[in-house]
Amino acid sequence: MLSSRAPLPELSPTKRDTVRSLLERALGPSKVLTDKDACERYGADESEAEPRTPDAVVLATCVDDIVAALAVARQAEVPITPRGGGTGRTGGAVPVAGGIVLATHGMNQIKEIDRAEGIAVVEPGVVLGDLHAAVEAEGWFYPPDPNSWETCAIGGNVAENAGGPRAFKYGVTRQYVLGLEALLIGGQRLQVGRRTLKGVTGYDVTALLVGSEGTLAVFGDITLRLIPKPPAVMTLMALFGNVRDSARAVARMTETGLVPRCIELLDGRTLEAMRRGGNAIDARAGAMLLMDVDGELQACEAQASRVADACKGALDVLVAQDASQREKLWSARREMSLSVRRLAKHKLAEDVVVGRQRVVELLDRVDAISENNRIETLTYGHAGDGNLHVNFLWNDDDEVPRVDACIEQLFRAVVELGGTLSGEHGIGVLKAPYLGIEQSDELIALQRGLKRVFDEKGLLNPGKVFPKLGHGAC
Repeated sequence: MLSSRAPLPELSPTKRDTVRSLLERALGPSKVLTDKDACERYGADESEAEPRTPDAVVLATCVDDIVAALAVARQAEVPITPRGGGTGRTGGAVPVAGGIVLATHGMNQIKEIDRAEGIAVVEPGVVLGDLHAAVEAEGWFYPPDPNSWETCAIGGNVAENAGGPRAFKYGVTRQYVLGLEALLIGGQRLQVGRRTLKGVTGYDVTALLVGSEGTLAVFGDITLRLIPKPPAVMTLMALFGNVRDSARAVARMTETGLVPRCIELLDGRTLEAMRRGGNAIDARAGAMLLMDVDGELQACEAQASRVADACKGALDVLVAQDASQREKLWSARREMSLSVRRLAKHKLAEDVVVGRQRVVELLDRVDAISENNRIETLTYGHAGDGNLHVNFLWNDDDEVPRVDACIEQLFRAVVELGGTLSGEHGIGVLKAPYLGIEQSDELIALQRGLKRVFDEKGLLNPGKVFPKLGHGAC
């Protein structure tokens, strides 16, 4: 809910002074921010979650700094919130309980690229775009590509199990994380996972930690699997008169076994926002599919032809002729979220997933929800894997209850259609009240039990994932 989450209690002045003193003693004053103005910029991320200024910020530059901060948090029994690039969309990096923010953006070294094994070892603050460039220069490829790739950090990607357009063909972050240096509340260090492509020794703790949203552990070195870089990529843009025709084209592709590198769907309202942003898009178009195919050049060309054939009823199908045209098409897509933000004072994007064959049904439900609640919506996203971003737009505070109603109705519709509440943004603080719509009380209780095993007092990123209020996250 946007409007009804009560604030978690503040630290007492005595505890605040104590924790600041302990941090400065353990890390040195240069790595600890306590000035309110300096701390304020660490109180929000790119979501609509209510900002909260932390009581202190640790600027970690090595694993020892993370360990020291986690030890202080446990000793003083003070909440601590990990933070990477701050690009999250569900409030995962917002310190809703105040306390300490543990910022890892200074740990930004690519420590190893093993060309023989196809492995990279990186620190959590490495910017995803920098990793893409580094491994591709070596002939390798790291597929996960959330839209914020120019600024988001690998540690946050792992914490949220980030996806992106290429997830349709290549999968999400979890499929590429081989091992982790996991740092627990109190400062305990664990090395989980492996460097080999195969391995079934014990429980898969690595898979559990990926997507745990910073509630179980903080990450040090991260070991990633790479794949060979595809030799050729082609981009196609198909324009349709309406969004349902575009969704049916996607269904035809997947029914016949076509697996493009990505299939992005943009509805009519999204195209209008892009036009207002200066993009010249045919005025007749009420929807767009932006698609990549990759592989060996001959196979790439053949697949592009099949994709174009599947776009029956399209107004036009264009194929980018060179890399600069490809970049022009995709840069418009990457800038689209900013174009949408200009349409209203407030924008909240809910990423939901349904089966690919039910995308048209979801779009119909979204239209009905929008009309019934008198809240403007627009939809875009990764149609290849059924992961759509439904955006709610509003200007005035008195509209917030209707936005809340839209969100709950959307989530209930998604579950009724056999889908899930989040494909790549996580649950964070904004979706926590709705967890019970999808998951049973018994399953939530099991997960809360796992949280207690890692973090008995609920100090690590409290207020996230689970709907209960209070200092603990469970």
